[in-house]
Amino acid sequence: MRLSNVDPALESCWQVVCRSNDLTSQPTAYALLGRHWVLWRTPSGTVAAFLDQCPHRLAPLSRGTCDHAGIIQCGYHGWRFDITGICVEIPALGPDAHLPGRAQLTAPHGVAESHGLVFLAIRPPSTPLPTVAVASDPTFQRGDLPVVTTSGAAGLFADNFLDVAHFPFVHAATFGAGEERTVPSYTLERDGYCFTASYEHLFANREDPGVDAGLRPLMQRRALTYRYTAPFHMELEITYLDAGGTNVIGFFIAPADADTVRVYSTLWRNDLGGSLEAMEQAVAFEVAVLDEDLAVQCSYRERSLPLDLTMELHTKADRTTVELRRILRDLIDGR
Repeated sequence: MRLSNVDPALESCWQVVCRSNDLTSQPTAYALLGRHWVLWRTPSGTVAAFLDQCPHRLAPLSRGTCDHAGIIQCGYHGWRFDITGICVEIPALGPDAHLPGRAQLTAPHGVAESHGLVFLAIRPPSTPLPTVAVASDPTFQRGDLPVVTTSGAAGLFADNFLDVAHFPFVHAATFGAGEERTVPSYTLERDGYCFTASYEHLFANREDPGVDAGLRPLMQRRALTYRYTAPFHMELEITYLDAGGTNVIGFFIAPADADTVRVYSTLWRNDLGGSLEAMEQAVAFEVAVLDEDLAVQCSYRERSLPLDLTMELHTKADRTTVELRRILRDLIDGR
């Protein structure tokens, strides 16, 4: 069994579709799970989301416009729909026409916003709406990486982010050269369709100015905590035990179609003193790290994640990625 980007089971999950600040009062199209959706922000500030096709001739509604009341007008024949998806006007029939009851837009089961992202659940979700605790903490600065649209499998991208053994090899040019190759023992606790995994290790802290000042050694301790929410929402909290401070990396994957994903990644840091320049440098560094991962992920020929544990060889260093496969398998099986 393998999980593809368009597996029907993924419709019963909260899926990230875009960033909150990407939406305006005018319609925008986003691909998700092999279908196209049109989204816009209503005058009240909420998000309207519907399948991106007019029921008349199935033309993309995203080619239309919205008025000051949030009513969307199809750009093909001018049919107008309110923010609940009900047709309120068909110009060709005149002002007093009886409007067909079927003249309605197709909505997902739910739309929600959390930590600066917009989520859709096409069907009633069996997974919880993801959250990031530090997103509401005013002591943390936020820095968004550019959105990446690339070929690949969402499951494999999640596997890569949760993997703790590839750092010295894939990321040798950024941070991995000083990483220990042996993966330390770590704890892992599962809660339904989520898990948390934690461990501590030594690393070369080249960002710490205290190293050059002779206040601290290059090799320092840090604690890493991974948080995962099915299907493709990941968070890594890095706490610098010697230098102080916390760096949280959010990694959120939208499976657009069978061969394409969008990657949304965000940093939250409380160790930069509010410096915008320092955050820009931190974001640029994470972009370089992501580029290293992309080089591996884009080389996969099979755009799916194996869920049958006998299809691959696993070791005790792979506990996080094995648990990922178990959770996704349970999700497909409805357990």
